[in-house]
Amino acid sequence: MEHSSKAEHLNAFCKNTLVENLGIEFLDAAEGEVVARMPVDHRTIQPFKILHGGASLALAETVASAGSMLLVDLTTSGIVGMEVNGNHIGKATTGFVTATAKIVHQGRRTHVWNVEIEDENKTKIMIGRVTVMVIENNR
Repeated sequence: MEHSSKAEHLNAFCKNTLVENLGIEFLDAAEGEVVARMPVDHRTIQPFKILHGGASLALAETVASAGSMLLVDLTTSGIVGMEVNGNHIGKATTGFVTATAKIVHQGRRTHVWNVEIEDENKTKIMIGRVTVMVIENNR
């Protein structure tokens, strides 16, 4: 699968992090929208062999945070997740799930994202919202 150049940059940026450990792969990224997928496997399932809700929330925060990274000047600002919530409305047991984050509010200090996660059949697995805080970079 071919990735956008911004998605490739995000994949490289996330090496050796939780993102890579969960198998999350960015597929497309543009200002205001980010798409990534995550495998449903031994790293992301719960004991009943379905996608773990915590893994879904990690995926949701990942795509929203990545989207905020594309909207700020990282030489002067940083971004941190402030709040994440999700309604788990379906289940996945195999394959991949795909998350799409779309910005709904881009303020000076906060970004709010809607995130939808679907399975390979386009069935919604989770609907969520992520608030990202833009902070001063103290590096």
